[in-house]
Amino acid sequence: MQANDRDSVSLWDMAQAIRRIQDFTADASCDTYLESVLMQSAVERQLGILGEAARRVSIEFQQFHPDIDWRNAINLRNILVHRYDQVSSEVIWNIVTSVLPSLLVQVEALLPPLPDDS
Repeated sequence: MQANDRDSVSLWDMAQAIRRIQDFTADASCDTYLESVLMQSAVERQLGILGEAARRVSIEFQQFHPDIDWRNAINLRNILVHRYDQVSSEVIWNIVTSVLPSLLVQVEALLPPLPDDS
């Protein structure tokens, strides 16, 4: 199934959010992350964008690509926004290091090619 325009934009937003998180945390250890409120805030903001973008992907497209864990991306966003006092920085770090790299590969495989300027 090809992504429609709205799905494509949302997939691009998801990939960009993950890449930004990876940029923010590229040289960081878990301890560095846990000590940096600035880094935690930046990562959590991008995770919120990731989850919101995942929520905007059409149900049909999500169902056609069940290998992507759409629900957990959306649920994490909801936790960050509505139950922020229950967020564990250690869990977020684990998601950043263990989940996001493979999610980026999955999302990038679904991205439509950029239009040719020629």
